[in-house]
Amino acid sequence: MNSDKSRGIILVNVLIFAAIAATVTGGLVNWGAMVLKTTRTLHLREQALQIAEAGVEYYRWHLAHAKEDYTDGTGASGPYVHEYKDAEGNVVGEYSLDITPPDTGSTIVKILSTGTLTVDPSISRTIEVTMALPSLAKYAVVANANMRFGPGTEVFGHVHSNGGIRFDGKAYHLVTSALSQFNDTDVPGEFVFGVYTTVAPEDPDPPAPVPDRPDVFVTGRIFPVPIVDFSSLTSNLASLKEQAQADGTYIPSSGKQGYHMILKTDDTYDLYSVTSIENPPHNCGNSGNQGGWNTWSIKAEQFIGNYAFPVNGIIFLEDHVWVEGKINTARITIAAGRFPEAPGQYRKMILFNDLLYTNYDGKDVVALIAQGDIDVSLNSADILRIDAALVAQKGRAGRYYYSDDCGDGYIRDTITLYGMIASNGRYGFAYTDGTGYINRNIIYDNNLLYAPPPSFPLTSNQYQVLSWREVQ
Repeated sequence: MNSDKSRGIILVNVLIFAAIAATVTGGLVNWGAMVLKTTRTLHLREQALQIAEAGVEYYRWHLAHAKEDYTDGTGASGPYVHEYKDAEGNVVGEYSLDITPPDTGSTIVKILSTGTLTVDPSISRTIEVTMALPSLAKYAVVANANMRFGPGTEVFGHVHSNGGIRFDGKAYHLVTSALSQFNDTDVPGEFVFGVYTTVAPEDPDPPAPVPDRPDVFVTGRIFPVPIVDFSSLTSNLASLKEQAQADGTYIPSSGKQGYHMILKTDDTYDLYSVTSIENPPHNCGNSGNQGGWNTWSIKAEQFIGNYAFPVNGIIFLEDHVWVEGKINTARITIAAGRFPEAPGQYRKMILFNDLLYTNYDGKDVVALIAQGDIDVSLNSADILRIDAALVAQKGRAGRYYYSDDCGDGYIRDTITLYGMIASNGRYGFAYTDGTGYINRNIIYDNNLLYAPPPSFPLTSNQYQVLSWREVQ
């Protein structure tokens, strides 16, 4: 009896443990199945994400070949759906694209790409990518020649030259050069770093190590770096003339000294014909530096009329142009050139009074693009502010040397440039003997980089990714 009782207890225990084992085994099986399902789902979700990214790369390729086509070559609104095939040519999914084109005056494109799988259409991933074409306005100052920034110069933005740079002011952003070292003509016969300073303690000569100089280069200096292609600006100016003739404003030669434009906050400008320029005083200037150049100051002019800014924002004048005034929520490009081009006949831009924005959030932007120089005249304002992107295509941006024989105007107090400067020749608004503008402030307008003025020169035809995020 006791034996039967023992056997019964053992049977009960076996049944209990068997039930526990069955429960655990079942749980493990279910857990394993769930893990397999989750792994499969994660794999499929990863595939869907890769398909969505393939959609972005496809459209990036498409824009490289048709940079202003935001309808996938259809001319119709999206979404635009494409099959996605594996290496064997089998269709494994598709991506659907929604394209948001740039706002007027911008190059920023937004791409929304959704990837789905043929094997399970319920699984999808969506990513949003913002891309843009970088413009020449990525720099505060960019030049195609050796440059010298003297004491009293402060630059808030990236400075680059295809030549060498002597920097004795203060740079709050990177300073870069395409040269590892160069023979500075201001110190002939001596090779120096591609970017160097003489602020005490003066930089050693190469091949010595480059010292850290945060007192001068707050963010640092890098050299050598790739050159900036100034030759592309030539075709850009010719294109601006064509665009002005087609949909903008084209103004032929004045037959006199040039034109005077006064920009206004009501999206119009007054246009004058400059009939005569003030002659320089006797012996004014330095014959070796300035030669026969004059004061570039207006003596007499004749009013022509008041005109509205063109819809495409491009004004091309086939003559010298004096520019001043103020704008409010306007985006315009003013270009001066003469075709066919001939050395000694390049058209200039002349600055003498303030050129101002009302808004400093990207709503206002002006580009001044000159075939030759962008000059500041002898009798310019003592405290002068220019809000604009300046491009001297085959000349230089600056002020000629005026000696004390030129009267009171030969020394000026402060010039502030808000925007950027591109100068083919050596830039400069002051000279080592203290003439010119005593204080020079160059402030970079970071709104210009991806929202430049109309038809402003670009530094690349390849769209760059600004942001990437997954949309839930």
